[in-house]
Amino acid sequence: MITQPNVKINLGLNILRKRPDGYHDLETVFVPCYDIYDRLEIIKGDDWSETSAALFAKYREDQIAQAISPDGKVMITIAREEGVDWEPLSDLTARACLLLAQDHVLPPLKIFLEKRSPVGAGLGGGSSDAAFALKMVNELCGLGLQECRIAEYAATLGSDCAFFVYNRPMFGQGRGEILEDFPLDMRGYELKVVIPDGVSVSTAEAYRGIVPATPDVPLKDVLAHPVTEWRGLLANDFESTVFDKHPILSHIKDSLYESGAVYASMSGSGSALFGIYKK
Repeated sequence: MITQPNVKINLGLNILRKRPDGYHDLETVFVPCYDIYDRLEIIKGDDWSETSAALFAKYREDQIAQAISPDGKVMITIAREEGVDWEPLSDLTARACLLLAQDHVLPPLKIFLEKRSPVGAGLGGGSSDAAFALKMVNELCGLGLQECRIAEYAATLGSDCAFFVYNRPMFGQGRGEILEDFPLDMRGYELKVVIPDGVSVSTAEAYRGIVPATPDVPLKDVLAHPVTEWRGLLANDFESTVFDKHPILSHIKDSLYESGAVYASMSGSGSALFGIYKK
């Protein structure tokens, strides 16, 4: 089974308060972006892989990482142009499969991930991979899990992971795992995502220096305004800390407005930015 896990952008991101568990309560609207995606294949044990040979033909040895779980139940292969600088079994796709294996009897699984989406850009590529993996294993192995149950598994893997189970505009609260459908009409507009070269922002770095606060106008009320009025109203609280450390991102945001965007923002905790343009 092969899928193309897509990324997301955030429309607004308000950090409301710090919680006793160390996390922060926030509010945001997640919106899927299908222009940037990974390629993910998951097969049972000895089934034939459609992507394995192509990956090894396309990528050099130093651009591919592989690992097998200690129990031999999960084998993962990750290919990435910039190389893979993390332990493959710590990748969220492998963790998703191992998580399901705790509660269900699964056959040996092989994962082939071609990582195309940027790492540390605030687009949720890793979370998307995990959510797609959960859905794929559910279907591949006939687990019969409902969407809401898959989202519960996803929420344990990452704050924005559950969103990708639904993969449609959603209003997120709590850590981002409390979701509800959000009506969003973007007809007449197009989205452009910019991924700066050489700039990666960790979530911990983005939170450093954040002062949580409840906004004067709730996010849903801001988004009720026409898109052309979002500038100056719709904010991403992470911009204050991330732009201080990476001024180039502020310049890129300005350039999006200069190029005609009616609204521009950093996505999530950065470093990717996006502009919304009238068609």
